[in-house]
Amino acid sequence: MTPHIGYAGMLERFAPNDVIALAQKAEAAGFTGVMAADHFQPWTPQQGQASFMWNVLSALGQVTTGDLGTVTAPTFRWHPAMVAQASATLAAMYPGRHWLGLGSGEAINEHIVGRYWPEAPERINRMFEAVDLIKKLFAASLSGRDARHEGQYYKLESTRLWTMPRTAPPILIGTAGPVTAKRAGRTVDGIVIDGAPVDKIAPLLQRFAEGGREVGRDPRTQTRILRLHVSWAPTHQEAVRAALAEWPNAGMRFPKSDIRSPYELEQIARSVRPEDFEGRVLISDDPDVHRAHIQRHLDLGFDRIYLHNVGRDQEAFIDVFGREVLPALRG
Repeated sequence: MTPHIGYAGMLERFAPNDVIALAQKAEAAGFTGVMAADHFQPWTPQQGQASFMWNVLSALGQVTTGDLGTVTAPTFRWHPAMVAQASATLAAMYPGRHWLGLGSGEAINEHIVGRYWPEAPERINRMFEAVDLIKKLFAASLSGRDARHEGQYYKLESTRLWTMPRTAPPILIGTAGPVTAKRAGRTVDGIVIDGAPVDKIAPLLQRFAEGGREVGRDPRTQTRILRLHVSWAPTHQEAVRAALAEWPNAGMRFPKSDIRSPYELEQIARSVRPEDFEGRVLISDDPDVHRAHIQRHLDLGFDRIYLHNVGRDQEAFIDVFGREVLPALRG
């Protein structure tokens, strides 16, 4: 079986038209689908971009044929109803292609509206309440009814989504914590994991499956998605330099959810060393090393993997991986 290997459209690193062109090139090279994250700011000034995710994905749907995945936070910048409307519209435009990934948010994006930034437990509870609201709004709208919600964090007056696809998009939760992973298994259609050491990923998948089984879900019907960060370049030295310059945030071995400014991360990045990327970004100039790395993650049970190469030369990465890596992978 051919595995589902997609392209990570890094809107915090490339201008929107460049992401669209790269996604088209990636599809032609054998990549399947695109996922993008909703950023108001890049992680560091060097990354240099932060375009509006929903606009770019809407345009991508016109020029590609694969799935269109999102990761966004329905918690501070966005009321959950607005996320539901954006997602339903994208799914109506491109039936069967869109999945909605939700996270608890990061201060670098969410603090810009000037609201209190709470501790992680509250952020996670907000996310799960937002999931309940979105699911309620999807279900009511599909049946032609209004929905309302009054919870601990959100309120929704009686309304519905007037533009809906025939089937609501699947909802997935992005997490790096085992407790949240288990709760996600009980609550939503899938899980999204951002690049992490294998010894941390496997327990997350296990807890996600446990949560699903607790409520009678068959884990085989739930989707497991990974965004995998790699640094490939024609030489090892170039691959190391790219990781340090373009994606140093992956080498910071501490939670970054409370950091508010790209310039603050830029200062911290000065202390990042090549060895700090171990288990977080595979750095190698050898395509076969990357193939084995991706295969190892497929063997863990992921249904879809979206690759992010941290280097600037995305065209060369797409060419080499499309020719030498993707054809050798097993589902």
